[in-house]
Amino acid sequence: MELSNLESLPGRSIVRHLGLVQGSTVRSKHAGRDLLAGFKNFVGGELKGYTELLNESRQEAVDRMVEQARAVGANAVVNIRFSTSNVAAGAAEVMAYGTAVVIE
Repeated sequence: MELSNLESLPGRSIVRHLGLVQGSTVRSKHAGRDLLAGFKNFVGGELKGYTELLNESRQEAVDRMVEQARAVGANAVVNIRFSTSNVAAGAAEVMAYGTAVVIE
C-alpha cells in the first residue's frame, strides 16, 4: 500500500478513485503520565509520555485507514491528512483520512 500526503503519486497514474477512507482511535491519558506531565509543566521540556502516546495513536489511525482502503480494493491512499480533537476530559481522538485509489 502506497501512502502519500500529495494529491497524486509522481510517476504513477491513478486509474480508479474509490473514495474517502479513514481510521481513528480515541486514547486517554495514563494517570502516571498525567502526574509526570503536570510536574514537567513547572520545569519545562518535552512531555515524552505524551509524544509516545500521540505517535502510537497516529500509527493506529493510519493502520485502520489502510485496512479500510484494502477492503475497498485500493493499492494506495493519497491526500492523507491527520486531525485531532478532544472528545472528553482527558481523552483525545486522532484521525487519519485520505482518498483510496488504484494506481498503475
